Order: sequence, then structure tokens, then C-alpha cells
Amino acid sequence: MKEKILITGITGFVGSHLADYIIEKKFNVKLFGLKRWHLSNLKNIKHIINKIDLYDCDITDPIGTREMINKINPNTIFHCAAESFVSPSWSHPTRYMNVNYNGTLNILDALKQKKSNAIFHIPGSGEEYGEIYEKELPITQNTVLRPVNPYAVSKVAQDLIGYVYFKSYGINVIRTRAFNHEGPRREKVFGIPWYAYQIALIENNLQKPLLKVGGIDDKRNFTHIKDMVEAYWLSTRKCKPGELYLVGTETNEGNVFTFRQALEKLISLSTVKNIRYKSVKEFTRPTSVPRLIAKTDKFRKITNWKAKISFDKILTDTLEYWRKKVKDNDHI
Repeated sequence: MKEKILITGITGFVGSHLADYIIEKKFNVKLFGLKRWHLSNLKNIKHIINKIDLYDCDITDPIGTREMINKINPNTIFHCAAESFVSPSWSHPTRYMNVNYNGTLNILDALKQKKSNAIFHIPGSGEEYGEIYEKELPITQNTVLRPVNPYAVSKVAQDLIGYVYFKSYGINVIRTRAFNHEGPRREKVFGIPWYAYQIALIENNLQKPLLKVGGIDDKRNFTHIKDMVEAYWLSTRKCKPGELYLVGTETNEGNVFTFRQALEKLISLSTVKNIRYKSVKEFTRPTSVPRLIAKTDKFRKITNWKAKISFDKILTDTLEYWRKKVKDNDHI
């Protein structure tokens, strides 16, 4: 009998790549995905849409979520649905809690009512750590959380309610906190795709050779999205419910850079010479997270996962994606 896999947020950046991974590996599964009948854009899954059973559901509605869980009765859930762009969270904190916390709670409670044994993967974010001091690096499972934006608070809440339902009701919650993952399909509101998008515009004479950016001196460990979705899959096969696992590349793997370094590397890849950049207030957050560098040995030891794709490949894949979008006039 095929395992029933449900991906919430399957139409998004992470969810669509995870669907690709599962399909390419030819696992013996039946793949389900959620879409919002009135909002979801299917562009990221149009190449695999005939291999997915799509179900209309808005996870912020508890009744609809309960009906969805009862009908699909999944064996494994990858909970990729989220409000993930940090900047609007200051102006829309309630929206972020409604989706990231309440949406997660609705799924957890539906699993509880059904007495489901499903594995429920909750992908947290390194942003949850917030204000980390140099002396506290690298970040571990025990590092103090000091979130500095409403998005991060909503992800902390999501993570902790997952733990509550594990401890209180035995729901098989797998908790991960992933550090920066990048690649094709990430929306251009985020740093690296925003730089790549503007370069593509410049190469097509649609923008002057000046990039407008926000804060660019924050340091991150970057992971290619293809490596990250493999890690998510392995977490549901190898990790223990209730435990917390950090996921991402580490300093010794050569993928730790500032956004300024990423920006300058992307500019060096352009066919246009002498592109300049400047930071503008419009793209600068009220508070920054200067450093998110993790120690991920706990996750690696139990899964044998290792990132395989270089930072340079992350950048070239992202740039080529936006070059094609602009060339095809599919970027508005």
C-alpha cells in the first residue's frame, strides 16, 4: 500500500522543490498537495501537476482543515505553508500569526481529533534566534531565542505548539530549524533573488545598471534548496518526534557569506560590466539579524545528510532562473 504524503504549501518555493524531489526519487507514495482555491498560483508545479492530487484548503480555517485531514488521512505531512517574507510582518503581525501559528494549530488539532499516527514535519527558521552575539556562535539547539521581528515570533510559536502537541497528545511532530536556503523559484522579494532579478532586468535594458538593495552585511550559512528538501525528507525517516534539529551548511563547508559578498559575486556573473549598487531605506528592515551560523551535527549524525551543492551553484541557478523569467516576460 502506498504511503500518503501531504505537502501544505506545495505551490511555493520549498513545497514545489520537495514535490520534485519525492517524484524524482520514485518513492512508493501517493502525493497530495494543498492549494487555496481563490489565491494559489500553480506556476511552480505546472510541470508535475498531473502527478499530484490537489486539495482545496485554507489552513487558517479549522473546519476546512479538519475535513481535509479526515479525507486525505495522510501518513506523513510536510508543513511548508507559511507567510515567510520577513519585511511585511511588522505591518501585518496578525496575518503571520494566523497562518504560521493558527494554521499549524489547526492541523495539529485535526490530527489529535482523528487520533492520527502521521509524521508531521514542522520546518522552523534560523530567524527564530534573532539577536545572536558573536560569542554565542555557532548556534545550537540550546542557544537562547531572541526573535527581533514578528515573523520570527510566529515561527517560534509554531515550533512550540508542535512540541506541546507532541508532549500532551503524542502527535509525531518532527521539529527542524532550517538556516538560509536559496535557489530557483524563491520570490524576488528576498535578498539573493532580488539581486538576480535586477541583474536580469539590466541585462535586458529594462533597468539602469544600479541595484537597489537593503541591509547587506548580515552573515549567513547558505544551502541550496535541493539539498534542503532532501534534508526535510530524511528528517521524517530518521529523526525522533519531539526533538529539535538544526539544518544547514556549516562554516567548514565554504557556504558562509554576507549578503554583500553574495551580491558582488552575482554582479561578477553578469554580462553587463560596471553594475553598481546602493542600500535604500525602502528595502532596509527596522531590525536586522547580523549573524545566523549553525552547528548541525545532531541532524547530520542521525541522517548522514550533507549539503552537496556549492554557494556558487546557488547563485548561478538563481541568476539563470531570473534571466529566463525576464526573457520570457514572466516576471511581473
